[in-house]
Amino acid sequence: MTSLRRIALFGECMIELRGEAFGAMRQSFGGDTLNTAIYLARLCRDKDVRVSYATALGVDPFSAHMLAAWRAAGIDTALVRRIEDRLPGLYAIQVDAAGERHFSYWRDASAVRGYFETPGTPLEGAADELAALYLSGISLAILPPEGRERLLALMARVRANGATVAFDNNFRPRLWSSPAEARAFHDLAYSLSDIVLITLDDEMALREETSADRVLADALALAAPEAVIKRGVQPTLVRVAGSPVAPVPVETVSRIVDTTAAGDSFAGAYLAMRLTGVAPLAAARAANRMAAVVIQHPGAIIPANAMPDPAALLAEPAPATANSL
Repeated sequence: MTSLRRIALFGECMIELRGEAFGAMRQSFGGDTLNTAIYLARLCRDKDVRVSYATALGVDPFSAHMLAAWRAAGIDTALVRRIEDRLPGLYAIQVDAAGERHFSYWRDASAVRGYFETPGTPLEGAADELAALYLSGISLAILPPEGRERLLALMARVRANGATVAFDNNFRPRLWSSPAEARAFHDLAYSLSDIVLITLDDEMALREETSADRVLADALALAAPEAVIKRGVQPTLVRVAGSPVAPVPVETVSRIVDTTAAGDSFAGAYLAMRLTGVAPLAAARAANRMAAVVIQHPGAIIPANAMPDPAALLAEPAPATANSL
């Protein structure tokens, strides 16, 4: 028996090519939930939290390299399925002068689409020992219909066990057959979650709604006990059942290098704090600070030596002082 609290994150990790088209490209890997898992593992390395990543990979050198790198990062890979004759997905990324990302994807035959093609999976087998489960809108979008139903059933099972289910909306239109289909599955996921992390721009696109106020009101009215609404440079809003909505200022930076994984690192930091007993408002402040560090570095995963200390992320903000005339 282990005393470690186990959180499982389900999703897709793909091979990444970064650079100019038909120019030099650097190989790496990335994916929203994998990025979150890495930041979560880094921030919980001295805590009683076991971070497990659930996905499917092939039996090939790229997949083997990914697994070795994840283990080196402190991530448990026991929930990964290896599938013969399948390969990881692939994407290419270019970043413009403002730090914004432009992606091209090759993922239709990605191995993770087959994760639930067997009667039982490692993730379902571990469901009763989980303290928390995290997934995103992308996690649902990449699966065929039966896989989505199995993943939703897993959310319900984990929550029925008294564990925490966290869901990040992460809406990517091209992964869904229609906005209506995406809305239906997001709404089901919201109803099965204890913590919802919502990027307001994504939610507006999901709802095909131009009124930010209307979408925000609906998000804050979700039944999930805990809702965190990210609004770009505007303060993050935290709504906990039984308490008023509270704003948490974002951290300003002098220069944005790359916005890749800003939301993923926010999720990793927020979950790390909440899993270790930090209150929601302080957790959101820490998550905003983590994201602010990440966007000042190229790529999704910043160097380990650039990681802020958890104590620094949690430090109380300096009191405002009046400028003397």
